[in-house]
Amino acid sequence: MSDPLIRSLDHYVVLVPGESEQLLTAAATLTWLTERLTALNPWPEDLRGCDGASEAAERLLDTACELETSPGVCVQWYAVRLEPPQS
Repeated sequence: MSDPLIRSLDHYVVLVPGESEQLLTAAATLTWLTERLTALNPWPEDLRGCDGASEAAERLLDTACELETSPGVCVQWYAVRLEPPQS
């Protein structure tokens, strides 16, 4: 199970081999993952039970930080905090 603190973060750094890193909002990261999953066939075993790419993307965002898009090529995303937490 993922750390609840991760779900409270609103931004992710996205890493794609051969491209510059991107800083995306959580919503944009979810869209970015959904697009990658739509183009991926077959899906990883643990995502095959999901009802569509959107649900699979949400699961990935909550449980993983890497997706192999072709043999030996992985995209990665990491939650980042842009501002210190308010006390």
